[in-house]
Amino acid sequence: QVQLVESGGGLVQAGGSLRLSCAASGRTFSRYHMGWSRQAPGKEREFVAAMSWSGGSTYYADSVKGRFTISRDNAKNTVYLQMNSLKPEDTAVYYCAARRGLWIGVRSGEYDYWGQGTQVTVSS
Repeated sequence: QVQLVESGGGLVQAGGSLRLSCAASGRTFSRYHMGWSRQAPGKEREFVAAMSWSGGSTYYADSVKGRFTISRDNAKNTVYLQMNSLKPEDTAVYYCAARRGLWIGVRSGEYDYWGQGTQVTVSS
């Protein structure tokens, strides 16, 4: 089992950048595929990025492709989401997620463990 704690959210102007971090507990972090999803008020949860346990495979939703970058440091049990060129529509609570298995997963339902979320607000 793994426990996840996100940090790094905040208020930023449109066009700005933020880097979210997700710290994982446990000694088996390197065996988990990691992902990020987000949920804006009144909207469905959107899965935005994922990275395989090795870092060799990544996935990005079309809405963030070219602006967001997922990375991980297995030595620090941490996964990151670098968000550049932020837009007001990126405003949401961002959640970190982890899963075991053969593939990274590109939907929220494929992930087993979730953090509590961190708020990102982008002002226009």
